[in-house]
Amino acid sequence: MNRIKSSLLLFPALLLAVSPLLAQDRQRVSPHETVNATIGGNDISVVYGRPYTKDPKSGEMRKIWGGLVSYGKVWRMGADEATVFTTKNAIDMGGTTIPAGTYSLYLLPAADGSAKLIVNKQTGQWGTKYDEAQDLARVDLKKSKPESPVEQFTIEIEQTGAAGVLTLAWEDTQYSVAFTAKK
Repeated sequence: MNRIKSSLLLFPALLLAVSPLLAQDRQRVSPHETVNATIGGNDISVVYGRPYTKDPKSGEMRKIWGGLVSYGKVWRMGADEATVFTTKNAIDMGGTTIPAGTYSLYLLPAADGSAKLIVNKQTGQWGTKYDEAQDLARVDLKKSKPESPVEQFTIEIEQTGAAGVLTLAWEDTQYSVAFTAKK
Protein backbone atom coordinates (compact mmCIF):
# COMPACT_ATOMS: atom_id res chain seq x y z
CA MET A 1 0.00 0.00 0.00
CA ASN A 2 2.85 2.40 0.85
CA ARG A 3 4.44 1.64 -2.52
CA ILE A 4 1.25 2.62 -4.31
CA LYS A 5 1.05 5.89 -2.34
CA SER A 6 4.72 6.61 -3.08
CA SER A 7 4.18 5.90 -6.76
CA LEU A 8 1.09 8.11 -6.85
CA LEU A 9 3.07 10.97 -5.27
CA LEU A 10 6.05 10.43 -7.55
CA PHE A 11 4.04 10.54 -10.79
CA PRO A 12 2.74 14.14 -10.37
CA ALA A 13 6.22 15.31 -9.34
CA LEU A 14 7.71 13.70 -12.43
CA LEU A 15 5.01 15.22 -14.61
CA LEU A 16 5.73 18.69 -13.18
CA ALA A 17 9.45 18.27 -13.79
CA VAL A 18 9.00 17.18 -17.41
CA SER A 19 6.18 19.54 -18.41
CA PRO A 20 8.40 22.58 -19.11
CA LEU A 21 10.40 20.48 -21.56
CA LEU A 22 7.26 19.29 -23.29
CA ALA A 23 5.85 22.81 -23.34
CA GLN A 24 8.90 24.08 -25.22
CA ASP A 25 8.04 21.93 -28.24
CA ARG A 26 4.40 23.06 -28.15
CA GLN A 27 5.44 26.71 -28.07
CA ARG A 28 7.32 26.52 -31.37
CA VAL A 29 5.82 28.94 -33.84
CA SER A 30 8.56 28.91 -36.48
CA PRO A 31 9.88 26.15 -38.73
CA HIS A 32 13.35 24.81 -37.94
CA GLU A 33 16.23 24.04 -40.23
CA THR A 34 19.62 22.34 -40.11
CA VAL A 35 22.43 23.70 -42.28
CA ASN A 36 25.41 21.39 -42.87
CA ALA A 37 28.71 22.09 -44.63
CA THR A 38 32.18 20.64 -44.94
CA ILE A 39 34.79 23.39 -45.03
CA GLY A 40 38.49 22.52 -45.24
CA GLY A 41 37.67 18.92 -44.27
CA ASN A 42 35.75 20.07 -41.19
CA ASP A 43 32.07 19.24 -40.68
CA ILE A 44 30.00 22.18 -39.43
CA SER A 45 26.28 22.38 -38.69
CA VAL A 46 23.81 24.99 -37.51
CA VAL A 47 20.33 24.14 -36.17
CA TYR A 48 17.96 27.08 -35.77
CA GLY A 49 14.40 28.37 -35.82
CA ARG A 50 13.40 30.45 -38.86
CA PRO A 51 10.93 33.19 -37.93
CA TYR A 52 9.12 35.16 -40.62
CA THR A 53 8.92 38.92 -41.05
CA LYS A 54 5.12 38.57 -40.77
CA ASP A 55 3.75 38.08 -37.27
CA PRO A 56 2.56 34.45 -37.01
CA LYS A 57 -0.58 35.47 -35.11
CA SER A 58 -1.74 38.64 -36.85
CA GLY A 59 -0.08 38.32 -40.27
CA GLU A 60 1.12 41.92 -39.92
CA MET A 61 4.59 42.86 -41.18
CA ARG A 62 7.02 43.43 -38.32
CA LYS A 63 9.94 45.81 -38.08
CA ILE A 64 12.88 43.45 -37.49
CA TRP A 65 16.05 45.46 -36.79
CA GLY A 66 15.45 47.89 -33.95
CA GLY A 67 11.99 46.36 -33.42
CA LEU A 68 11.63 42.61 -32.89
CA VAL A 69 15.44 42.38 -32.68
CA SER A 70 16.33 45.17 -30.26
CA TYR A 71 19.55 47.11 -30.59
CA GLY A 72 21.94 46.71 -27.66
CA LYS A 73 20.28 43.49 -26.46
CA VAL A 74 21.34 39.89 -26.98
CA TRP A 75 19.07 38.09 -29.47
CA ARG A 76 18.66 34.31 -29.70
CA MET A 77 19.47 34.43 -33.44
CA GLY A 78 16.37 32.65 -34.60
CA ALA A 79 13.26 31.39 -32.85
CA ASP A 80 12.40 29.01 -30.04
CA GLU A 81 15.44 27.10 -28.73
CA ALA A 82 18.85 28.74 -28.87
CA THR A 83 20.61 28.34 -32.22
CA VAL A 84 23.06 25.41 -32.06
CA PHE A 85 26.45 25.51 -33.82
CA THR A 86 28.63 22.39 -34.03
CA THR A 87 32.15 22.13 -35.40
CA LYS A 88 33.96 18.78 -35.63
CA ASN A 89 37.38 20.45 -35.49
CA ALA A 90 38.67 23.75 -34.15
CA ILE A 91 38.13 26.78 -36.38
CA ASP A 92 39.41 30.34 -36.50
CA MET A 93 36.44 32.70 -36.71
CA GLY A 94 37.19 36.38 -37.06
CA GLY A 95 40.58 35.94 -35.37
CA THR A 96 39.16 33.87 -32.48
CA THR A 97 39.79 30.16 -32.00
CA ILE A 98 36.60 28.15 -31.52
CA PRO A 99 37.52 24.65 -30.25
CA ALA A 100 35.76 21.56 -31.61
CA GLY A 101 32.37 21.18 -29.94
CA THR A 102 28.77 22.33 -29.77
CA TYR A 103 27.78 25.88 -28.85
CA SER A 104 24.81 28.24 -28.82
CA LEU A 105 24.93 31.29 -31.06
CA TYR A 106 23.50 34.68 -30.18
CA LEU A 107 23.63 38.07 -31.86
CA LEU A 108 24.26 41.49 -30.31
CA PRO A 109 23.23 44.15 -32.87
CA ALA A 110 23.89 47.85 -32.35
CA ALA A 111 21.96 50.87 -33.64
CA ASP A 112 25.01 51.98 -35.67
CA GLY A 113 24.69 48.80 -37.78
CA SER A 114 27.56 46.89 -36.18
CA ALA A 115 26.95 43.51 -34.59
CA LYS A 116 28.74 40.79 -32.67
CA LEU A 117 28.24 37.06 -32.97
CA ILE A 118 28.28 35.50 -29.50
CA VAL A 119 29.55 31.93 -29.23
CA ASN A 120 28.23 30.57 -25.93
CA LYS A 121 29.24 27.29 -24.22
CA GLN A 122 25.77 26.62 -22.76
CA THR A 123 23.58 24.42 -24.97
CA GLY A 124 20.11 22.88 -24.84
CA GLN A 125 18.35 25.92 -23.37
CA TRP A 126 15.34 27.80 -24.63
CA GLY A 127 16.61 30.74 -26.69
CA THR A 128 15.84 33.42 -24.13
CA LYS A 129 17.92 31.74 -21.39
CA TYR A 130 21.20 33.51 -22.17
CA ASP A 131 24.05 33.34 -19.62
CA GLU A 132 26.84 35.81 -20.40
CA ALA A 133 29.20 33.96 -18.02
CA GLN A 134 29.12 31.06 -20.53
CA ASP A 135 30.40 33.18 -23.45
CA LEU A 136 33.38 31.64 -25.24
CA ALA A 137 33.81 34.52 -27.70
CA ARG A 138 32.28 37.63 -29.21
CA VAL A 139 33.18 38.05 -32.86
CA ASP A 140 32.69 41.17 -35.00
CA LEU A 141 30.38 40.69 -37.97
CA LYS A 142 30.47 42.42 -41.34
CA LYS A 143 27.20 44.11 -42.32
CA SER A 144 25.91 44.22 -45.88
CA LYS A 145 22.63 44.43 -47.76
CA PRO A 146 21.17 41.26 -49.31
CA GLU A 147 20.32 41.31 -53.02
CA SER A 148 16.63 41.34 -52.13
CA PRO A 149 14.65 41.52 -48.86
CA VAL A 150 14.69 38.27 -46.85
CA GLU A 151 11.22 37.40 -45.53
CA GLN A 152 12.35 34.51 -43.32
CA PHE A 153 15.43 34.56 -41.09
CA THR A 154 18.16 32.60 -42.86
CA ILE A 155 21.57 31.24 -41.88
CA GLU A 156 23.94 29.95 -44.56
CA ILE A 157 27.42 28.43 -44.56
CA GLU A 158 29.29 28.95 -47.82
CA GLN A 159 32.69 27.76 -48.94
CA THR A 160 35.10 30.30 -50.40
CA GLY A 161 38.24 28.40 -51.31
CA ALA A 162 39.66 26.77 -48.17
CA ALA A 163 37.64 29.12 -45.95
CA GLY A 164 34.00 29.35 -45.06
CA VAL A 165 31.57 32.19 -44.44
CA LEU A 166 28.74 32.10 -41.91
CA THR A 167 25.98 34.45 -43.08
CA LEU A 168 22.72 35.42 -41.44
CA ALA A 169 20.12 37.50 -43.22
CA TRP A 170 16.71 38.92 -42.47
CA GLU A 171 14.65 41.77 -43.83
CA ASP A 172 17.09 44.23 -45.44
CA THR A 173 20.21 43.32 -43.45
CA GLN A 174 22.85 40.65 -43.73
CA TYR A 175 25.76 39.88 -41.38
CA SER A 176 28.68 37.58 -42.06
CA VAL A 177 31.98 36.32 -40.68
CA ALA A 178 34.71 34.26 -42.34
CA PHE A 179 36.25 31.21 -40.71
CA THR A 180 38.95 28.66 -41.46
CA ALA A 181 39.74 25.21 -40.16
CA LYS A 182 42.60 25.18 -37.65
CA LYS A 183 45.47 22.88 -38.57
